[in-house]
Amino acid sequence: MAYVLGAKSRAELKGVHPDLVRVVERAIGITKQDFGVHDGLRTEAEQRAYVKAGVSQTMNSMHRPQADGFGHAVDLVPFVNGKLRWEWPAIYPIAAAVWHAAREQGVAIRWGGPWMDMRDIPAGTPAAMKAAVEAYGARQRARGRKAFTDGPHFELA
Repeated sequence: MAYVLGAKSRAELKGVHPDLVRVVERAIGITKQDFGVHDGLRTEAEQRAYVKAGVSQTMNSMHRPQADGFGHAVDLVPFVNGKLRWEWPAIYPIAAAVWHAAREQGVAIRWGGPWMDMRDIPAGTPAAMKAAVEAYGARQRARGRKAFTDGPHFELA
């Protein structure tokens, strides 16, 4: 079954860099897990509210307009039982689809699950995505730091 982006997702992509939009559009066509675009371009007020709530750590977010006028980030949240849910088992297949779509489109993507360039993840499988997130968590713990994993977040690298 091929999924498609709904009207709300398409609206969230307005103002997002065209390269990232191409990756998202390709990813929805090849994913095994349906998703919606929860956030694309954010206003300053939206970003401020996210920082205050602790779901974002910076006002210098890639969701905000960059020098070229476009937002450079999206949050792709899985649909689980018809609802948008931040659930890791459903996030990994989306990340795998983005990995493949980014390679096909020739676009470098940084993923917020392990906060790394997806070109450095060796395989485009859900298991490889999970391993990358687990390795990031282990590295952070070894440094005495807490891991800030943001599985739905994808940005231009």
